[in-house]
Amino acid sequence: MFANAELSRDFTTLSQQYKALVKALLDVVNIPHIPVEIEPTATGNFRGFDVGKFYFIERGTISARYRGRTIYVLEEGDILLPDIAGDSQDDATVFYGSESGATLHSFAALEFMRRVFSENDGIKVWTRLLVTYAGLMLRVTAAAAQEDTRVTPGFEVYQSGDIIINQGEKADFVFNLSSGTAEVVVDGIVVGTIAEGEIFGAMAALTHSERSATVRAKTQCSVVKVPEAQFTEMIKTNPTTIHSLMVDMANSIVNLNEQLVSLQNGSAKKA
Repeated sequence: MFANAELSRDFTTLSQQYKALVKALLDVVNIPHIPVEIEPTATGNFRGFDVGKFYFIERGTISARYRGRTIYVLEEGDILLPDIAGDSQDDATVFYGSESGATLHSFAALEFMRRVFSENDGIKVWTRLLVTYAGLMLRVTAAAAQEDTRVTPGFEVYQSGDIIINQGEKADFVFNLSSGTAEVVVDGIVVGTIAEGEIFGAMAALTHSERSATVRAKTQCSVVKVPEAQFTEMIKTNPTTIHSLMVDMANSIVNLNEQLVSLQNGSAKKA
């Protein structure tokens, strides 16, 4: 397999591993195949294409095209597992073709998989093949993504009491609390809470100012961290992110108001 993009050396290593797994899988399955000769066809699915079959590329190459673009090309030793998600809609269908022709071995998909799951070795090889295939597709996707819009969030787990954001520090990241509960502290006073799914730390990042509050994990918290520059790019192109951000900011204001009222009532009672 090779792609219409510049790929790292690890892609080549995975591709070689993928071919070895394909060969091992065919040895385990060991069922008769039907030879299929593919005439040159650059666009559209090749004649005789069947989403109910798996194809092994014996000779030549098969290109996978999506929305008019060649995404990757399968070569000798690869297996073609048809995409059926968009089979009824042209704009959602992956089309396969061959610019110079190819020779394929065709296998009935249901019989193929029945043999795979009837053998322990078949299950092991099939699982490894799918994991390797996922690794290849991840690298193809990353290589095709535009550099200036690529988002590379980090992920971190904080224990109860850990500081996620320090008041007064530079705003390098915007955060999303994927699980747990955190509390907002200003000058040592708890003024609010952050619930699961909320975005926080965006205000300082968007205004290029210092953090106005400390955020401390109240329970164990799993947090996604997005670099400030990439978050800015995200909200330019993703209305859902903007809406979510506005809701979370509104909730923060409500929480802050409630805390202020509570503090004022407490002061009045003492007086």
